[in-house]
Amino acid sequence: MKSILSWTVLPGATREAVDRFLSTGAPAEEGVTLLGRWHRTDGGGGFALFESDRPEQLYRGAMRWADVLKFESHLVIEDALAGPVVADIFKK
Repeated sequence: MKSILSWTVLPGATREAVDRFLSTGAPAEEGVTLLGRWHRTDGGGGFALFESDRPEQLYRGAMRWADVLKFESHLVIEDALAGPVVADIFKK
């Protein structure tokens, strides 16, 4: 399954978040593939796309950063999977 994670730096935590990111590279947890990561141009957060069948590992990764970042996570599917579902449900 794929999950989009958005993060926002908590007030007063920018220096710690940046230092930690630069020193670790913020790798994905074991069993989680990082498909892409994007940083907002205002410096206040960003987005990452992960793939994993181990939600506890996604949770583990979020908890490692919970002291400096606020997270929002969404499971997502591609058009190829969504299309047949909506066609079935909304067929006339």
